Amino acid sequence: MSEFSEKDVQRSVTELETKSASAARLFDIRRIIGLLFVVYGVIVTIAGIAPSDSSLDKAEGVNINLWTGLAMLALGLFFLIWLKLRPAAPPPPPVGMDERQLGDH
Repeated sequence: MSEFSEKDVQRSVTELETKSASAARLFDIRRIIGLLFVVYGVIVTIAGIAPSDSSLDKAEGVNINLWTGLAMLALGLFFLIWLKLRPAAPPPPPVGMDERQLGDH
């Protein structure tokens, strides 16, 4: 005979699924990509604010660091706004549990 009842096992499984869903939302790829692009965009934009004459000559007069940094910032903000507007969907309720059992835990 097992020391755990079926109800205890179902409760444990439901708790683990909830924790897993929270971790999945925390490490959503859009958040990681967005933050990386924002950080690198800030760095490249700062480098492009005061370009040297030699870097402008290499890019034929275009301040490439400034424009690339601003584009990276825009892309990073796009990912973060997308994440905010359409967050990851919560997982569906476990199969086989009725509403009464879901309310017990």
